[in-house]
Amino acid sequence: MTGYKLSDNIGIMKIIKRTVISQIKQKKYLENDEILLLTGARQVGKTTILKLLQKEIENKKGKTFFINLEDPDYLSLLNQNPKNLFEIFPIDLKTRTFVFIDEVQYLNNPTNFLKYLYDEYKGKIKLIVSGSSAFYLDKKFKDSLAGRKIIIPVRTLSFKELLLFKGEERLFKLLPEKFDSENYKLEKELTLSEKEKIKKYFNEFILFGGYPRVVLASSPADKISILQDIAYSYIKKDVYDANIRRDETFYRLFKVLASQVGGLVNTNELSKSLRVSRKTIENYLYIMQKSFHISLIRPFYANVRKELRKMSKVFFYDCGLRNFFVNNFTSPLLRIDKGQLLENAVFRQLAERSGILTNEKIKYWRTQAGAEVDFIFEEKFAFEVKFTTSLFKEKKYRLFFENYPKIKFNLVALETTGEEKYPVWKPWWL
Repeated sequence: MTGYKLSDNIGIMKIIKRTVISQIKQKKYLENDEILLLTGARQVGKTTILKLLQKEIENKKGKTFFINLEDPDYLSLLNQNPKNLFEIFPIDLKTRTFVFIDEVQYLNNPTNFLKYLYDEYKGKIKLIVSGSSAFYLDKKFKDSLAGRKIIIPVRTLSFKELLLFKGEERLFKLLPEKFDSENYKLEKELTLSEKEKIKKYFNEFILFGGYPRVVLASSPADKISILQDIAYSYIKKDVYDANIRRDETFYRLFKVLASQVGGLVNTNELSKSLRVSRKTIENYLYIMQKSFHISLIRPFYANVRKELRKMSKVFFYDCGLRNFFVNNFTSPLLRIDKGQLLENAVFRQLAERSGILTNEKIKYWRTQAGAEVDFIFEEKFAFEVKFTTSLFKEKKYRLFFENYPKIKFNLVALETTGEEKYPVWKPWWL
């Protein structure tokens, strides 16, 4: 664990209780033989999570080794032959050894490498690896490794995790662990000062997002600077590795999508606007999704054939990155896009609850006449997002109520005007 600056140590100290680590421990993924594959966007904390898992195993007297494939010497050796792992580390096959491999997508053939080590040394070597983007893994993993791997998505911090990073352990513990809109309640009612803290942190969450470095930064200027670094340094790596030649167009598409968060994605219109082919737009959208920057959610209909023909809505996985691309970090109360801000934040939390790489559980409902419900979750819950509850007009949703009486309808709002059960700052939908 050497080589970390003080700020890095602070980050490690606060990231130790991230949801993904609890999930790995609770499901005992470290105890089985399958390859544990952590995947997600760059800078979301995968390397730190690997090191924390390594430290936990070492504390239990387990034997571990760690390798980062951004090191060209190690990468060259392992590309030559998977057996060269034994040249790098003194692995004793008489005892179970945990091998952590960071940035596995840099290998020429990660599938064959992992498959060989798993098949030859199952029960002797436990592989825990990370990959910066599902795009690379999707392209290079020609074999699915079915039955050999467990994929764990690592996203930017959820709102609940942000509270933990802020040192608010009491608020973190008070929030519900499971989604239950019928029986939701806090273990103990929040005090007025705690409510104000929650509101303040939620405003920060929808403005600056959940990249760990951004959350830990002390000032808005520092947060924006880090987001700029992520947008232009780390996404540039995605662009380069994806062999995109028109990077300016790629970034322009990012800006357009950021400006229409929660809106329908029309590839024909985007093609005309950016003066590139529809095929190019579709390829860029594919890369953005596989790199965990955006998500396209499909419409919900009882008729699946109709659903597949309709356009998708776009959302960003990180609110801060979205705001960077629209160049607006003004307080939500003063913005004309405050509804979009809140809708994107609700999407982000629902994505956390979906617990999978794709967002098939999250959809939206819309008719040709324009009637719409923002989110349908697991085909059981409906969410309509309003900045303030005074904007909600129940009669606009009668058609939905008539067609889907079994779907539980919920109003989500940042500003409430009465005793509503679900203000968004009380994140019952986590």
